[in-house]
Amino acid sequence: MSQRLLALDVGTQSVRAIVFDLAGDIVAQAQVPIEPYVSPQPGWAEQDPELYWRSLGEACAQLWAQPQVEPAQIDALALTTQRVTMCCLDRDGVPLRPAIVWLDQRQARVDTPLAGPWRAAFKLADLFGLRASETIRSFRGEADSAWVAQQQPQLWEQTAMYCGLSGFLSLRLTGDYVDSTGAQVGYIPFDYKAQAWAGPRSWHWQALPIRPEQLPRLVPPGAPLGALAPEAAAHLGLPAGRPVIAAGADKACEVLGAGCVEGDQACLSFGTTATINTTQRRYREVIPLMPAYPAAMPERYCTEVQIYRGFWMVRWFTEQFAQAEQQQAAQQQRHPEELLDELIRDVPAGAMGLVLQPYWSPGVRDPGLDAKGAVIGFGDVHTRAHLYRAILEGLAYGLRAGKERTEARYRTRIKTVRIAGGGSQSDAAMQLTADIFGQATERPHTHEASALGAAISAAVGLGAYADHTQAVAAMTRPGQRFEPIAANVPLYDALYRKVYQRMYQQLAPLYKDIRAITGYPAPPGG
Repeated sequence: MSQRLLALDVGTQSVRAIVFDLAGDIVAQAQVPIEPYVSPQPGWAEQDPELYWRSLGEACAQLWAQPQVEPAQIDALALTTQRVTMCCLDRDGVPLRPAIVWLDQRQARVDTPLAGPWRAAFKLADLFGLRASETIRSFRGEADSAWVAQQQPQLWEQTAMYCGLSGFLSLRLTGDYVDSTGAQVGYIPFDYKAQAWAGPRSWHWQALPIRPEQLPRLVPPGAPLGALAPEAAAHLGLPAGRPVIAAGADKACEVLGAGCVEGDQACLSFGTTATINTTQRRYREVIPLMPAYPAAMPERYCTEVQIYRGFWMVRWFTEQFAQAEQQQAAQQQRHPEELLDELIRDVPAGAMGLVLQPYWSPGVRDPGLDAKGAVIGFGDVHTRAHLYRAILEGLAYGLRAGKERTEARYRTRIKTVRIAGGGSQSDAAMQLTADIFGQATERPHTHEASALGAAISAAVGLGAYADHTQAVAAMTRPGQRFEPIAANVPLYDALYRKVYQRMYQQLAPLYKDIRAITGYPAPPGG
């Protein structure tokens, strides 16, 4: 009987349990929607870690109710989760408080600068225009561990384990406090180049309240995290002892599942956070002081460039301007995005001069801390359809900028562009991205690319394939392809170079004044 691999994919809005075969095809799948977060106070985003664990059990129960697969057929399982959702656990692995979800906006106080040689080193970097002190201050202010230590000091003292959601769920699965190197992203003492916890002399230990003993043991993707513990096996409806294989964070697994394992292959993620990623053998920072994250394969790096709110903007547009499409989609059991594609069918490329800068959330480096979103070029001909197209085009412009920065940094040309994530189901988004990039775009053969990436690591861990490169060759392939429309390419190129690329520089002084006058966004750690 052919081998079956179970991928557990814990996202922001749903939990999926998907069974793949060794050809990368889906055998069976189940999905449980979850509440992304609760907000006890404005700007907070929290969720009970137990909700994710319960939802995994529910998803697996739905899976085993299907005739295509039985629990005994599962040979191995792997986990991929949302990133930067942090958990405080006691010595028994029990959550001490709700997890702080990656969308959380609270800030820790940053009262004192780093001391000793690190302070001097960052000041020196500032002289070369790298804004290192500002970046480190933002890092400290964004760190959830610092906020908990300041605001809930007794709870922090009880925190024996501090980890991302991946670490918490890996603990539940195996009974061992262990996690994948490929899942480590965020405000933690992690050495991204070495793909290990920071060394004892690193500035991280001074900047953060985290202690080394609070962190999980790390293993590389494709290596065993452990065996499925009896209690976890009962919860998931699986035989105990099945191997649990390390995979990576959702974005890293998505790159793998899209088949992008070489430096000239780019994976665009049309998700809540929109990203462009390549997989590289050498560590280089595409944006200075912004790390290349660990890939979902050993000793490789993802050169991720983000648009933080990304395709969240589609949801924002739908909620604010597309109530009719929402109602119609519910009645017809369709996705609202399908109807929005129809809405913009007759809107020409370039949205009749409406150009959007997708900085709905500021960034540390690119965009800067003062950044805001902008739409220019409004006229009386424009409708909400033009605005929707401008959103999609603005996101594609931003990702093209990331592509060009990556090419310049690595001195290589990106030849293949594959697009994954929920937004990739929009034909309109796929086509205009091909037009704006001036090259063909492809979907992976499955839209469950993140789960497939986890399954690929499981296949390697089982020994079904010698390594990740061999597994990717066997389990991934391109799906539908979109060729650029020749007439649209020069129009978009002119808008990108003459308008989009100049917008931030022209508007930055106004953003700075807005921030000074209104106090929004607040300074890091303020």
